[in-house]
Amino acid sequence: MDLGPGPRASELLATLRTFMTEHVYPAEKVYAAQLAAAARENGGVSHVLPPVVEELKATARTLGLWNLFLPDLSGLTNVEYAYLAEETGRSPYLAPEAMNCAAPDTGNMELLHMFGTPEQKQRWLAPLLDGTMRSGFSMTEPDVASSDARNIATSIVRDGDEYVINGRKWWTTGAADPRCAILVLMGKTDPEAAVYRQQSMILVPVDTPGVTILRSLPIFGYHDQHGHCEIRFDDVRVPVTNLLGAEGEGFAIAQARLGPGRIHHAMRCVGMAERGLELMVRRTTAREAFGGPISDQGVVRNWIAESRMEIEQARLLVLKAAWLIDQVGIQGAATEIAAIKVVAPRVARNVLDRSIQAHGGGGVTDDFPIARMWASARILGIADGPDEVHLRTVARTQLRRYRDTPPTVSAGTGRD
Repeated sequence: MDLGPGPRASELLATLRTFMTEHVYPAEKVYAAQLAAAARENGGVSHVLPPVVEELKATARTLGLWNLFLPDLSGLTNVEYAYLAEETGRSPYLAPEAMNCAAPDTGNMELLHMFGTPEQKQRWLAPLLDGTMRSGFSMTEPDVASSDARNIATSIVRDGDEYVINGRKWWTTGAADPRCAILVLMGKTDPEAAVYRQQSMILVPVDTPGVTILRSLPIFGYHDQHGHCEIRFDDVRVPVTNLLGAEGEGFAIAQARLGPGRIHHAMRCVGMAERGLELMVRRTTAREAFGGPISDQGVVRNWIAESRMEIEQARLLVLKAAWLIDQVGIQGAATEIAAIKVVAPRVARNVLDRSIQAHGGGGVTDDFPIARMWASARILGIADGPDEVHLRTVARTQLRRYRDTPPTVSAGTGRD
């Protein structure tokens, strides 16, 4: 199992680390200041992209750090891109978008690349790849338990040459951004079909009559610049040509979207954990209490050691999942994909929580990036399927493995 990056990926990783040091980290405070200034002018929250991000995007393109998430364009394997995703996770609100590798656009671009018609690709994929447009993914609903996607109730009904959409979605990331022009929506086209053939995906332009963005939801009080929106769809009509794939393929398309996307999310969590550990070490070695550096305290050393071990374990598990996707595809890596969805955010939360504690009162403020990263890691225990769903998948595989295997006789005892 070769989990290392190849020569080109290693070169890109070195370029990316320089880009992070020389451009991204210095831009973090500029980004926060520009966002705050826009919010003051707006009388509240602003979803307008701070100008510094466009500057970072121009630099990233010049350096060849653009659209690296898509294998058919970058030539990178999932394992190789995982290393780059980890690095971007160290500054999760700037680096991914600077490289046009931010969710949900990455997943939506993958869907359009795999399932889109030539016309859909020309109209929507091309500007997304160019970074001149953003998109949203409308799947979760407030009125049903969306942890079981079979519950999704939004209707997609054909009427001649159009589909009519009715329903309510929320946590549609990206929809508050003025650049968001298209939503990928999952709803029911045939409630009477087999349970995994009832749903379809369809492209809905944001400016279609009947699409109403009700609000952007905060995460622990943090408002994302792109927004996480609640949206109402009232008799929204779109052409039948906006269907993504065929009717009844919604579940299959969703699985194709979620596999590589979970590698990206998980490795960004590893990157967040790495930065949290770095900040913890720097803080505890620079501050003194009880006659010496805080890092001399046994409990702090335990925090540091536990964090290092957890990060290494999480990284290896994610890389194994990425390797399996490269070798045998998403279905062959289903258990590992489910596992990393739980493990990586959990490790990020653990490490960031220790880092917050090590920073004392400063740890819960915006003076450091730790609190907001913790909030992001915490929502990942719910978003994209709650942890309990993924644990169920892992347990089911394990139970099946032992159910189908005869018991082993204990050596040397003569007894089972």
